[in-house]
Amino acid sequence: MAKKGKKITKVCKLQFNAGQAKPGPALASAGINMPQFCTAFNDATKDRMGDIVPVIITAYEDKSFEFVLKTTPASVMLKKAAGIKTAASNSKQTAGKITKAQLREIAEYKMPDLNANDIEGAMNIIAGTARNMGIEIVGE
Repeated sequence: MAKKGKKITKVCKLQFNAGQAKPGPALASAGINMPQFCTAFNDATKDRMGDIVPVIITAYEDKSFEFVLKTTPASVMLKKAAGIKTAASNSKQTAGKITKAQLREIAEYKMPDLNANDIEGAMNIIAGTARNMGIEIVGE
């Protein structure tokens, strides 16, 4: 989706806290106007405060840019739902528990970014992430 006549110089995948992007080394490497990006990103994510927001930035030769916001990572959402700070060090341990309803809610939110055809497929993907983190799904 490059702007007509503009040459793409770089595509960066970064993560920032919603509404809290600041100029820094990660943005400097993108070669864009950092204050302009930070203002645009913070305005676009102010309704998601407290979440980590992945963003894909497309930088052009003239220092202009476009960005696409993604959904919060499943691991972050699973930890929040289970009420834990860190996942288990291996999948054999149990770090926390979530309900099937919470799993469905996370899968519905993540659906646009998942490679799934329906909500059941999305739930299976999220359930796999939960298992790897040591989060048990109760009600299965």
